Amino acid sequence: MSSSSELDKRRAVDTHDEPSAEWGWHGTFPKGIKIAGWLSTLGVFSLLIGNHHGRTEDLWVVLVGLSMAGLLIWDQVRSRTSWRR
Repeated sequence: MSSSSELDKRRAVDTHDEPSAEWGWHGTFPKGIKIAGWLSTLGVFSLLIGNHHGRTEDLWVVLVGLSMAGLLIWDQVRSRTSWRR
């Protein structure tokens, strides 16, 4: 059993592979990545607006947009339940 005063040990980042770890904070922006993903998905759906003569383009735009939205939702569900495994 560990006490609450112990800090979690993180894997050390090799400064040769990632030089920015030497001089400051080194990590990812999970919220920023998700926001960018949703903005990109909205951008893909905005391609539906236009003067298309055929519906083939619309079909591909909808399929790509739904795939992106599905992957973003899957990632959200996976990140919420990862601590239970």
